[in-house]
Formats: sequence, C-alpha cells, structure tokens
Amino acid sequence: MEAINLNRLAYFAAVVEAGSFTRAAERLGITKTVVSQQVARLEQDVKTSLLLRTTRRVEPTEAGRQLHARCMTILREAEAAFDDLAQTNAQPVGVLRVTAPNDYGTATIAPLAARFCRAYPACRVDLMLSDTRIDLIANQIDLSIRAGWLADSSLQARRIGSFKQFLVAAPDLARSLSPAEPEDLSDLPFIANAALKEPLVWRFARGEHDRRTVRMKLGLTINATPAVLEATLAGAGMSILPDFALGGHMAAGRLVPVLPGWALPSGGIHAVYPAARFRPPKVTRFVEMLAQAGKADVGT
Repeated sequence: MEAINLNRLAYFAAVVEAGSFTRAAERLGITKTVVSQQVARLEQDVKTSLLLRTTRRVEPTEAGRQLHARCMTILREAEAAFDDLAQTNAQPVGVLRVTAPNDYGTATIAPLAARFCRAYPACRVDLMLSDTRIDLIANQIDLSIRAGWLADSSLQARRIGSFKQFLVAAPDLARSLSPAEPEDLSDLPFIANAALKEPLVWRFARGEHDRRTVRMKLGLTINATPAVLEATLAGAGMSILPDFALGGHMAAGRLVPVLPGWALPSGGIHAVYPAARFRPPKVTRFVEMLAQAGKADVGT
C-alpha cells in the first residue's frame, strides 16, 4: 500500500472525536466537504469502511475504532516531536524556582545557578535551600534537587548523579575512640542529622556478604547538614556525612574516616519535577547543565 497521507488520519480522528463531519470541520477550520473527501480517500487507501454515517451522528466501525486508537498515538508522537523541537530552539526565560538540600545546594546548585544566569540572562533563578521536603505543586516549584533515595510518588524524576557516605570524626576524637567493629559504635558519641528519616540507624557492609545494622547512641542532634559538619569538625562526636558535604576536610586531614574498612550505602542525586508532559526550556537546560556537572565530578 502506498504511503498514507497523515492529514487524512488527523481528519478521521477529528470526526470520531466530534461525532460529526460538521463539528470536525469547525474544529479544524476547514470546510465539511474537504473533511468528507479526505476521510473517504482514507477509506479507499485502507480498503475498509471506517465510519457508520447516520442522520444524527457518525460512529466508527470496529475497524475504525482500532485505527483511531493507533492513529491517535501517531498524532500525539508527531505533536510531541514538534513541541520538543520548538523547545530545543527556544531560549530559557522567566523565573526558575528550584529547591535543594542545604549541603548539596550550597556546594553544587548555587554556583551552577550563577553560571546558568550568566548563560541565559533572560532567566532568573529563585533558589530555596532547605533540608525539609517542600511540596512542589503547592509552592509552584519548577524543579527539586533531592539527595538520597526517592519514595514512590506522582512526581517525575531523573537521576543526575550519585554520592557516597562516610563515618568521620575529628582526628583527636577518632584516635581516642578506635572502634574495631560496627557494633562498637553504639556507645560512642554521635552527631545525628535530624533531617534524615532514620538518623540513628545505619547499615554497614564489608565485602559481598558481611552486613551489620547499628543503632547509634542518641546524643547531639542537629537538623541541618552544614551544622552537623561544623559540630563534627569541633570534635563533638562522630557523624555520617555525604561526600559533597565534606568538601576538602578529609583531604586536608581535618576529618578522618572511622572504620574505613566498612562501607555505608551510596545514594542518588535526582532532579524531581511535577508531573507534566513537556518541560519549559529553563528547566531542561538547567537539568542538562547539572547532569554535565555531575559527569565532570565523576571524571575528576
């Protein structure tokens, strides 16, 4: 069979949805005669009756219903392709509202936002840093950067990076504690991050099969990661921190790993959006810049 004119599929779909040639023509902005002729030619192309015509309404035949379901997919994909192309060529404009955790937001998102504003001067970034989960819909947030493990939700997400976690302490405190096994940690001074879902329960792994779960001693509790870092540097206790929050403190020797032979779970960095079919250019460009920054960090 020769190639089918896609316009005829669009005319046919409009008739099925409108229930009449007249209403379909009004919706399409063309004459009823053109719609009728194009649908008739489509029926000739497929050599099948697609519509049952009555004085009151037009109904699809069984073959018409099957074709309508398939052609709607084709038409939606064509529309999406044009929309994606339009967004690719468009420049970011307006205000981009972004949320991120305090630590990752300070270390990564804030400098990235500055680069983004320089690259796209018609766009402004409104960055909100908080270790508390913010409702994206209620607060009209375009994009949330979340570190950790995502819960199931109606939101859409893209993984843009990962991080490791380390149990660390100030050097003098680490030398005085000297735990040999994860179980030894349960009675030692620990700084808990109250922004986490389970700030005291941690799972350690060594090799493929050795797994230990430890409940830390309740001591100093702080609800913001940067403050947890400062208290750890001051020697108030051990703490578990992500690599992006540690900065250069481990390399400089201001913090040292505790139980370095044991690993803690790694986590993901995700860009989370409200559910929507299309993203405005300001969102897609920002996420692409963030993903590229994540790849550069892995390379270093």
